[in-house]
Amino acid sequence: MLVYFWGFLYSHYVRFWLKWILRLLTGKCELQRLLGGSPAGAQRTLSVEHSLESSKNKVLRNAVHVEEAEVEKCVRDVMKEKKIEQKDTGFKTNLHISLLQISGYKKLYLNVENLRKVPYDSDNEEHEEQLIELWNLLMPHENLKARITKQWCDIGFQGDDPKTDFRGMGLLGLVNLVYSYAIVGINLTEMAYSLLKNGALKSHLYNVVSGLPQMEHFHQFYCYLVYEFDKFWFEEEPESIMHFNQYREKFHEKIKGLLLDCDVILTLQNTKKP
Repeated sequence: MLVYFWGFLYSHYVRFWLKWILRLLTGKCELQRLLGGSPAGAQRTLSVEHSLESSKNKVLRNAVHVEEAEVEKCVRDVMKEKKIEQKDTGFKTNLHISLLQISGYKKLYLNVENLRKVPYDSDNEEHEEQLIELWNLLMPHENLKARITKQWCDIGFQGDDPKTDFRGMGLLGLVNLVYSYAIVGINLTEMAYSLLKNGALKSHLYNVVSGLPQMEHFHQFYCYLVYEFDKFWFEEEPESIMHFNQYREKFHEKIKGLLLDCDVILTLQNTKKP
């Protein structure tokens, strides 16, 4: 209750007066201080995003919802609204980068969500071709005896027809599975998706991509999860596969902890830990 009250008090009263005092002292608005005082990356973009979302100014609030094609005009509108000279190229460039990242993250989430919502359809030739491609990649020296067969269990599916395992993650699960084994892979797809959906992945993506995050960046993060979960599983030495959910949650908490660091970069080439 006390935390809620303080949050309400800060957002409705304290923040306004604090910004006003800082502007008097520095001669700069909050956006100028953020974009001029922080290095490029998640810390800066997250702060800019919060500032824009919390603004009482409609132009600024709408800035976090612009499409890529509108970013340049939006930058000019924000500068005009805040009475910042258009010749301030440093501010203009940094705001442009932050808005591209914010816009790209939202678009990436929508693309991932749209792919997740596509149910696997065994009557769809493209879906079936991707499924067979998965088998050929993982089992290049063994032919499928039939489309519905217990052989699918050899690569981690739960039954003789893989389509039933795609119910939660839809086609997104199959697309990611080109890189991993069935149920573990689908669980890690769900993990990557949930981190993207709740915004936790912003710290990583804003540090990795100085522009628009794309679907390939989501897939690269998924590959990182697969690689790290494999190491994590063998390091933990679980008694049996029956404890999978327990260790999955433990791994999930580990990743969420890493993402709390605004300087974090989670790739197979470069990992910074808090």
